[in-house]
Amino acid sequence: MAKISPVTGRYVTIEVDGLEYRVFWLENGDGPPLVCHHTAATHNHQWRHLLEDGDFTSRYRIIAYDMARHGKSDPPRNAEWWKEDYRLTADHFVNFVTAFCDALELDQPIFLGSSFSGCVALHLALRCPERFGANIALQAADYAPGWWLDWWRHPHTNAAQVCSSGVWDMMAPMSPDDERWLTLWYHMQGAEVLKGDLYFYSMDHDLRGRLHEIDTAKCPLVMMTGSYDFLTPPAVTKATADQVAGAEFIEMKKLGHFPMSENSPLFKPYLNQALDIVARKLTAANGT
Repeated sequence: MAKISPVTGRYVTIEVDGLEYRVFWLENGDGPPLVCHHTAATHNHQWRHLLEDGDFTSRYRIIAYDMARHGKSDPPRNAEWWKEDYRLTADHFVNFVTAFCDALELDQPIFLGSSFSGCVALHLALRCPERFGANIALQAADYAPGWWLDWWRHPHTNAAQVCSSGVWDMMAPMSPDDERWLTLWYHMQGAEVLKGDLYFYSMDHDLRGRLHEIDTAKCPLVMMTGSYDFLTPPAVTKATADQVAGAEFIEMKKLGHFPMSENSPLFKPYLNQALDIVARKLTAANGT
């Protein structure tokens, strides 16, 4: 029997640093906006389960978008982007996220990012805490060197296979096979932008010595990492969270680097825990 999803998809055109982007997003639900960003070199389908989970969509307006150059969001429309190497910077990443949220007229959205977008959640918390209700950073650290490598785009390298092989190893072995294969498939499609994404992740993202500047009284911060994530192990994320006064850390047992995609049922209680922490902190801050 056919089943029509309640999830809807739309485009919005935004300007970021003088560049015009046509950005695609999926959404479902009602309530405070929960803005979800995918990991590097993939797209918003990583959030497919969350978008259709009534326990969340009954409480939140869930929005999952494709970063420019990813999924259904194109490269800039007013530039000859093919003539230069793509290198995502922290400044552009922050400006992109805020421009997208402003275009949708979102009031105090909760930002939920993973891996490289978990790292940008730290930048949002530092640079513009007044713009967001809270930041939830999955698989993030203050510094993640060593991944911006020339051989990602070497002509003798099959970028799709190299990217996806690393993805497989970063998932928990007990996650369901069908979900792990889908997660792998999504990353095979994004191999062309992987190196540019990793420029931000491993080169331009460096918050060492600055985490103490994050004010969680203005914008709560929750950090989460899977126990099987070797790219950002729990100890690394916890060490980052420990440097931010008022930040909370959650270790997600039996999950890897892609919890929302590789094993959504197991991820669900951890996300609920994070959202409960956010709700409690916001209630306390508002005196209600």
